[in-house]
Amino acid sequence: MGQLVVGGAMVQCSFGAAPSVFTTLPNNRVNSAMPVANIMDSKPMVNIKPFGMCNSPANPQVITATAAAMGVLTPMPCIPVTAAPWVPGSPTVLVGNMPALNNSSKCMCNWGGIIQVTAPGQFNIQVP
Repeated sequence: MGQLVVGGAMVQCSFGAAPSVFTTLPNNRVNSAMPVANIMDSKPMVNIKPFGMCNSPANPQVITATAAAMGVLTPMPCIPVTAAPWVPGSPTVLVGNMPALNNSSKCMCNWGGIIQVTAPGQFNIQVP
């Protein structure tokens, strides 16, 4: 049982220093006042905004800054890089012909971070 994710949800990256607000475009309205997200809502800077500073040792900006600091891990501003959709999504609810995004779904950043939903943005739509 999970909760559908809507615009305004809070998301967090495992390498990010701060949470971020998830954005859902208004084209996915499903009997709801708020747009409901699907697994394809994983576009950087559109759906997934920066998480403050990035601490990932795989991020090229962090690698460069860390090398300049003589090997001391140096966080740099987060710029999410997500190439794949959220997984697994809801197996029983479709939004825009794709599985709905629920609060147990995860999205991978190319720099190794795991992005997860910390607050789905609403609390009254239950999904089996």
